[in-house]
Amino acid sequence: MPSLYPHAKGILHALKDKGIDVAVASRSPSPDIANTFLEKLNIKSMFVAKEIFSSWSHKTDHFQRIHSRTGVPFNSMLFFDDEDRNIDAVSKMGVTGILVGNGVNLGALRQGLTKFSQNWNTSQKNKQKWISKFSQKPDSSEKIDQK
Repeated sequence: MPSLYPHAKGILHALKDKGIDVAVASRSPSPDIANTFLEKLNIKSMFVAKEIFSSWSHKTDHFQRIHSRTGVPFNSMLFFDDEDRNIDAVSKMGVTGILVGNGVNLGALRQGLTKFSQNWNTSQKNKQKWISKFSQKPDSSEKIDQK
């Protein structure tokens, strides 16, 4: 019988109670068994998207599909995984990634939320800088000669 890490079910319920969407991005040699495990664990309905592919797929493929299905921007996603290469790949897309060794626990969730908040704030500051820079009126040296 499949089982979850100790804090996982409580974290999933807390996120759902707060209205936070959760998705699965998983590689599995047998996606049908993985889906069956989600059913047996009574958590399948908690996910807005379930991207469970065979082991040849890349995490970026999962996130492209999650984005397409949900419309959630990459910089609004927080991802937990036990492989550095997956964290690196999706981070390049703008997803906040947290490396976990033994599943998501309360410490990893706190770490993830802190990093997500920092990334979000940096993203918003950069966005404001770009808006300010490109919405300014050109000064006299930037005017185009009209002859």
